[in-house]
Amino acid sequence: MTYATSTVVVDRRCRVAHRDPRTDPRVLDSTTVSDTPEAASPSISRADVAHLAELARIDLTEAELDHLAPQLSVIVESVARVSEVAGDEVPPTSHPLPVTNVFRDDVVRPGLSADEALAAAPSVEQQRFSVPQILGEEA
Repeated sequence: MTYATSTVVVDRRCRVAHRDPRTDPRVLDSTTVSDTPEAASPSISRADVAHLAELARIDLTEAELDHLAPQLSVIVESVARVSEVAGDEVPPTSHPLPVTNVFRDDVVRPGLSADEALAAAPSVEQQRFSVPQILGEEA
């Protein structure tokens, strides 16, 4: 019995597809997995995590690589499981419920006059707040 090699591709809608990298031009650079029964779900190796960290310019220790590889594999497997359930008839969404604007209407209200605003100021000069100079430069 022979097993083919395929490549896991996650598209913008978070759908996972297995593609043959030798024949499918849409495959760019993704995680290659075997279609054997033992490795039916995609996995991310420690070397893949190290490569991604290098591309992202993240310096990971050996312990962090060992810790992150299984976690990222679980994430990829979860996306694959969701993709099996969500078919083309399910539209991609960012929120389960519609999002509505909860801001109040922008209504013009009367504000303070210049005299009212300057009334509590410690120092006023030419109808402006007067503050100490901090940069040592001439205005």
